[in-house]
Amino acid sequence: MVNGDYVYPSGNVECAHRVAIPPPQPFVKSLKYNLKETFFPDDPLRQFKNQPASKRILLGLQYFLPILEWAPRYTFEFLKADLIAGITIASLAIPQGISYAKLANLPPILGLYSSFVPPLVYAMMGSSRDLAVGTVAVASLLTASMLGNEVNAAENPKLYLHLAFTATFFAGVFQASLGLLRLGFIVDFLSHATIVGFMAGAATVVCLQQLKGILGLDHFTHATDLVSVMRSVFTQTHQWRWESAVLGICFLFFLLTTRYFSKRRPKFFWISAMAPLTSVILGSVLVYLTHAEKHGVQVIGNLKKGLNPLSFGDLVFVSPYLTTAIKTGIITGVIALAEGIAVGRSFAMFKNYHIDGNKEMIAIGTMNIVGSCTSCYLTTGPFSRSAVNFNAGCKTAVSNIIMSMAVMVTLLLLTPLFHYTPLVVLSSIIISAMLGLIDYEAAMHLWHVDKFDFVVCISAYVGVVFGSVEMGLVIAVAISVLRVLLFIARPRTVVLGNIPNSMIYRNVDQYPNASTVPGVLVLEIDAPIYFANSSYLRERISRWINEEEDKLKSSGDISLQYVILDMGAVGNIDTSGLSMLEEVKKTADRREIKLAMANPGSEVMKKLNKAKLLEKIGQEWIFLTVGEAVGACNYMLHTCKPINPLKQDQSQPCNNV
Repeated sequence: MVNGDYVYPSGNVECAHRVAIPPPQPFVKSLKYNLKETFFPDDPLRQFKNQPASKRILLGLQYFLPILEWAPRYTFEFLKADLIAGITIASLAIPQGISYAKLANLPPILGLYSSFVPPLVYAMMGSSRDLAVGTVAVASLLTASMLGNEVNAAENPKLYLHLAFTATFFAGVFQASLGLLRLGFIVDFLSHATIVGFMAGAATVVCLQQLKGILGLDHFTHATDLVSVMRSVFTQTHQWRWESAVLGICFLFFLLTTRYFSKRRPKFFWISAMAPLTSVILGSVLVYLTHAEKHGVQVIGNLKKGLNPLSFGDLVFVSPYLTTAIKTGIITGVIALAEGIAVGRSFAMFKNYHIDGNKEMIAIGTMNIVGSCTSCYLTTGPFSRSAVNFNAGCKTAVSNIIMSMAVMVTLLLLTPLFHYTPLVVLSSIIISAMLGLIDYEAAMHLWHVDKFDFVVCISAYVGVVFGSVEMGLVIAVAISVLRVLLFIARPRTVVLGNIPNSMIYRNVDQYPNASTVPGVLVLEIDAPIYFANSSYLRERISRWINEEEDKLKSSGDISLQYVILDMGAVGNIDTSGLSMLEEVKKTADRREIKLAMANPGSEVMKKLNKAKLLEKIGQEWIFLTVGEAVGACNYMLHTCKPINPLKQDQSQPCNNV
C-alpha cells in the first residue's frame, strides 16, 4: 500500500486542483513563436530593441564584424600577448600548411596562401578569441579522396587545382548559408561519439598515407583504406629508401619527444610549437649539406615567390565536374564547421566567454569564399594550432593577423629557403599532429558511460579505416540518426510508485522502496507523442495493463480499476497521438478500467480540448499532480465496492468521481 502517513481526501475529490486549459492563441502568433524558438533561440535581435536608428546600424555592423566591437577597447598589453601568440602559431602554421597541401595533392605553396588570407577575414568576422585559422588534415584528406576519384592530380594538375578552389567556394557558400539561415543545428547531427571515431579513423588513414613519404616511394595507391595502403607498401619493398626512413623516424621521434615534454611541462608549450619549424630548418640544412636529394630523399623543390594570385576565374561551374565540386564542398564544409565550432567552444569555455555558432558559420563560410577567390583551399580552426594559440596567451583574434603577417613575409622573402625541405620531414610533422587526434581515452570513456555511443564511435573508425573517409562518415551519421529515431519511436514508459513519507512518485525500478496502490497503475510516458511512436505506446500501455492484471490476479487481490498516465514529460502531441489516447480510453472502458491523466502540459491540454478528448475522458479525471490522481483513485477504491476476480457476485466499481 501507499505511505500510511498520507491522508487521502475524505470527501468529494472536487477539492483537488483542476488543470487549466490555456487560452486560444491566433495561428500566426503560435507560428511566429515556434519559428523564433527554432531559428532564434538566442534572441539575437534583443540588443536592437528600443535603440535609435544610428545605434542599430552600428550594432548590425558589430554583429557581422565583431572586430568593430572589441577593437576600440584594444590595449598595448593585449598587443604584446597577441604578438607572442601570433609568431608562435606562425612557426607551426608554415610547416603544417605546406604538409597539409601535399596531403591534399595540391601544390605546397597553397598551404601558405591558405594561412595568409583566411586568417585576416576571420579576425574581422569571427567571435572566438582563441581559434587559429588554417588548413586541416582531415579536410585535406577528404579533398584528395573525393576529387581524386574524378580527376588524377598527377595527370591533370590544373583541373584538379581548379576543382579544389571550386569545392572550397561551395563549402564557404554552404557554411555561410547555414549561419545566415540559422540552421546551425544541422551540424549537431555529428555527435561527440561520431566525431571522436571519425577523427581517429581519419588520423589513422592520414598516418598510413605518410608511409609513402617515410619510405621514399614514388608511386602509391590513391585509396585510403588499410588493405590498399598495406598492399601498396609491401608490394614495393624493393623501392624502400633506407635513408628516407631513417631521417623520417629520427624527426618523428624528435617531434613526439618535444610534444611529450610540453604536455608534462605546460609552461614550455613553445618547445612543441616550434618543433615542426625547427624540423623543417634542420632537415633542409641537412639535405643541402649532404646532397641527400641525390640519394633518394625527395624535396619540395621551388616554391613560387609572391602573394596569393586571384583565382576567381579558375572556378569550375560546368558539368561534368560541378556535381563533384558541390558534393566535396558540402561534405568537407560540414566536417570543417564541426571541428572549428567544437574547438572554438572548448576554448571559450575555459576563458568563460560565449561564441555564437551562427556567427562562426558566417565567418568561416565567408573566409572560405574569399579564400577560394585568392588561391586558397578549405580552412577552419584546427585543434593543434588553436591549442598553441591558447597556451601562448592570446587575448584576441589579432593573433591571427600577426600569424598572417608572418606568412606574408615568408611568401615575399623566404620561400626559396624551402627548396631543400625533405618531404619525409613533412610526413613526420603530419604523423606527429595526427597521433594527437586518436583519442583512445575518449573512446574508453564512451565504453564506460554509454555502450551505444561507443558502437557509433567504433563504427565510424572502422568505416574510415577499412572503407573510406566518406563511408565512415555516412555510417557514423546513419547510426547516430538511427539512435535519434529510436529515442523518438521507442520512448520509455515506466511504472511509478510513492516514495515513503512524501508525495513524490518515481520509477519503481530506480527506487525499489517506492510503493504502489493495488488496483491503481501509474505509468509515466517519457517523451512527446507523435505519429512515429503512437502505435508503440498504445501496445506498450496495453502490455503494462496486462502485466499488472496478471500480477493482481496471482496475488488474489482486487482487479485493476484505475490507470493513471503521467503526462509531465509529454511536451507535445499530434493527431496520431490523440487517436492513440482515444483508443486507449476505449480499450480501458471495455475492460471496465478508468483512465486518468496527471500533469499534462499546455500544448497537450490545448489539443485534448480541440479534439473533444477532454469530454470523453472527463475533465474531472485530469489531475494537476500524480499525488492528487492517486489520492482520488484510492478514495474511490475505499468508498466503492471493488471487483474480486475470484468471486462472481460483486457490484461494479465506481467510475464516477
